[in-house]
Amino acid sequence: MSNSTIYERFAETVTQFPEQPAIIEQEQSLTYAQLDRRIDVIASNFPSRETCIGIVADHGADFVAAIFAVLKTGAAYVPAEPDFPEERIRFMMQESNVGFIVTQKKYQEKLKDFPLLFLEDMTGEAAAQENKPLTRPASLAYILYTSGSTGVPKGVCVTNANVCHYVRAFQHEFHPTAGDVMLQYSVCSFDIFVEEVFTTLLSGAALAIPDGQARADVHSLMDFVREKNVTMLSGFPYLLMELNELERIPSSLRLLISGGDILRESYVDHLLPQVTVYNTYGPSETTVCCSYFRCNGQKALEDGTYPIGKPVLGTQIELLDEEGKPVPAGVVGELCIFGGGVSNGYLDQSKNEMFVTTADGKRFYRSGDLGYLLPDGNLAFLHRRDSQVMILGKRVEPEEVENVLCDCEEVQTAVVCPFTDEHGLSYLTAYVVPEGTGFVLSEVKKKLRRYLTSFMIPEFFVILDHIPLTPNGKPDVKSLPVVLKEGA
Repeated sequence: MSNSTIYERFAETVTQFPEQPAIIEQEQSLTYAQLDRRIDVIASNFPSRETCIGIVADHGADFVAAIFAVLKTGAAYVPAEPDFPEERIRFMMQESNVGFIVTQKKYQEKLKDFPLLFLEDMTGEAAAQENKPLTRPASLAYILYTSGSTGVPKGVCVTNANVCHYVRAFQHEFHPTAGDVMLQYSVCSFDIFVEEVFTTLLSGAALAIPDGQARADVHSLMDFVREKNVTMLSGFPYLLMELNELERIPSSLRLLISGGDILRESYVDHLLPQVTVYNTYGPSETTVCCSYFRCNGQKALEDGTYPIGKPVLGTQIELLDEEGKPVPAGVVGELCIFGGGVSNGYLDQSKNEMFVTTADGKRFYRSGDLGYLLPDGNLAFLHRRDSQVMILGKRVEPEEVENVLCDCEEVQTAVVCPFTDEHGLSYLTAYVVPEGTGFVLSEVKKKLRRYLTSFMIPEFFVILDHIPLTPNGKPDVKSLPVVLKEGA
């Protein structure tokens, strides 16, 4: 599979399972053959060969078909949710230099600065397609944007070979088949979406996509899971925590995968007797997950969290000290990731200092995460080495939030600090010195929403007349008042 592209693997799956369901929505389903035809129609509407193509649309069969259409034509897709802030979408699409954006007509005003192709206009039969392969394994598959410490998001460039590597690792561990149904619940800009879509549609399984009503709350979501016989669900620990509070989960579920943040025993203690639960770990820079840990029958660590497990197939994880030397078992080191998932790095190559090539030509990613090796060979995760935190399962650099806040004319200066609530979940507090007397929080938040997604906006704002400093002139974070938050 490492010598294949995503679309080649998908085409093989279509040949093997043409009449199997590929996409299951509330009111309709598409077989693999039908999905492939829709992909051809969308691809035939592309006016030119492009390196990158944006996709901004509601989740559904057309959204998935558009992704595969982009890949089939040899381009990389750059996804954004329609409700992302306009300025954030604009930055992502401009930096990646998309040739056009595939979208829906209701979003044309929000995307007016770019050439647009509308899914509603892509009807009829597909035009004749080139038979020669347009993509190589080393070709980019997608660019995902993560929070960046410099004040702007960073685009992670992931190849077809990276994705095929991860699909192989997933298949090796979880064995998806034509009888499985994966829930598509994640936003398109996060790794869980990549896991949901590609591990499913390169394995002959079906992807079940709920509508807005089914996503409204966990009870509606589980009704959808039950109705569509969903067997696999991948999500943030907080979704599993909600499932854990239910009396029972649908009997169709055979696998729950937690990723994106720390998994605590208290989040899944009622789920473990009902279903197989995995804790996973992996930065976007190394393509979805690089380690798995099966929680059933295992004890949590003393702090109540589960280990992150052992490297997935085709991956190696080493614990290195600050000089890049391996640390002994049990000693804290930085999690450094080698193998087929290590991506091409960031689109802005000046930010690629965490990607390292060894003297013998091996390439690895310094995650910035600290951990240690347990006696049984599993890895334990401790915390970030830097200030990056996870909020609602998504990576946030407080410095990015701080930089955007300080750019508001109502703010003279500000510091944004992460804290944890009673359950160990992160939240942000902003300490603000206003510029004059015109500081109105609602107006400042309105400006922040132009550049930051909702989970990045601090939960608490504290007004100060000055920011306390340390003797060397840096903000004295320890002197700032802490706004306490109860665990949800």
